[in-house]
Amino acid sequence: MWNPDGGVRDDARFGAQGAHRAPTETCDKLTSMQSDQNNRPDATPSSEGPDVEGIKQAVDQQARDIAEVPAVELINTVAVHLMSAAAVKTGLADDPEAEALKDLDEARKLITALAGLVTAAAPEVGSTHAAPLRDGLRSLQLAFREESLVPDAPGKGPGEKWTGPVN
Repeated sequence: MWNPDGGVRDDARFGAQGAHRAPTETCDKLTSMQSDQNNRPDATPSSEGPDVEGIKQAVDQQARDIAEVPAVELINTVAVHLMSAAAVKTGLADDPEAEALKDLDEARKLITALAGLVTAAAPEVGSTHAAPLRDGLRSLQLAFREESLVPDAPGKGPGEKWTGPVN
């Protein structure tokens, strides 16, 4: 199971089959499902029209692949992607051009989406998974407030509709 330190731990309450993967493994699996269809060696050129049977087989394979990923991992993976994108758009990227990548309007949207996801999913994923997501969300909300030239009123910042005011 993923933990905030980036490691993976084995939690017996989720079974011995190793149902939980590291986020990068889950991301790789989800990404490969999208690219597998485009990189098939048997793909026909577009001038001949779509290979309907091949597309159907690819969709069926994607459905089987996604069925193997537990909901908690999907929720955590989506949340981590939203956090990463929001951090970059808030100007927190570890890049010499971080300031050029900053876009607070986009960051606001991402943080609000993350707040909605974390708030709605918390009862389903449990405190073990929800606590680090809430911590990351709060850090992003505070960073956004710090970067913003015109501060939002308390309770009106990104995601605060779902989380309440962040100080």
